[in-house]
Amino acid sequence: MEASNFVDYVKILFRSGAGGNGSMHFHRDKITAKGGPDGGDGGRGANIILRGNRQLWTLLHLKYRKHIYAPDGANGSGELCTGLSGEDVIVDVPLGTVAKDFETGEILFEITEEGEEKILLNGGRGGKGNAFFKTSTRQTPRFAQQGEPRKESWKILELKVLADVGLVGFPNAGKSTLLSKVSAAKPVIADYPFTTLTPQLGIVAHRDHQSFVMADIPGIIEGASEGKGLGLRFLKHIERNSVLLFMIPIDAADIKKELKILQTELKRFNKELLLKRSVLAITKCDIVDEELKKLIKKTLPRKIPTVLISSATGEGVQTLKDLLWAELNTD
Repeated sequence: MEASNFVDYVKILFRSGAGGNGSMHFHRDKITAKGGPDGGDGGRGANIILRGNRQLWTLLHLKYRKHIYAPDGANGSGELCTGLSGEDVIVDVPLGTVAKDFETGEILFEITEEGEEKILLNGGRGGKGNAFFKTSTRQTPRFAQQGEPRKESWKILELKVLADVGLVGFPNAGKSTLLSKVSAAKPVIADYPFTTLTPQLGIVAHRDHQSFVMADIPGIIEGASEGKGLGLRFLKHIERNSVLLFMIPIDAADIKKELKILQTELKRFNKELLLKRSVLAITKCDIVDEELKKLIKKTLPRKIPTVLISSATGEGVQTLKDLLWAELNTD
């Protein structure tokens, strides 16, 4: 997915439809000069609805839609005719979309399932026609009810990537290289920091025709939870991953220290992230010999499942996939 095509935040002015007015009408025909009230009700104004669509991966299709308006309901008319309701406006969004109120920042709801529909703004109800107000003591009501007004509000749609496994590591930890080896994703790979500027998603094929979704999150640096580097913008995507795969290169000065920094940044952003299942992959193992690997293994953390891998040679990659699958399917 090209960086310019990945959009995870849009601000849009939404406006629902107004309800149609009820009709103030009395029955008249060739033989009836003074018939009773027969004014119909007004139609309902259209709602604005968000709908989950798993075929979408980004909010790009909404980037240039600054206004989304729904149609009004039609007015009622004589002969008890109810006005047509406005046709609801359905806005498809990727799974993982959060709707917020721009003024208050309040989270309204989240869309997490295919086909899930939630009303963002209700349309106004149609007004009642004068026939509705007829009673035994009020035979000819000469009034009708107006429809409810439309609602208008700025809303924020924010995407948090939904993936089974999220890759967490410093820049150049080998996250993009691993994703390119185990899936059909083609992230930009280069030997400099922040090569990955947007989350990249890939479907990882596993044994027996099974699969899971892996997300490469832009590299974290110390202080990311305070906005340094790419900062808070991408930490939010890790919230939706079921399993976190920490990745640290084997030539790191202190593997335990780097893991601690990564965990600290996640904790500062959202302490619940550390409650997720985690796996540690020591990457770039093709650059050291077997003797050094044995020495390094003795220094690795004991409280987290760990595997040594090389995306370049394929060493340990299948073992890593098996471990991730086991973590994803552990109750």
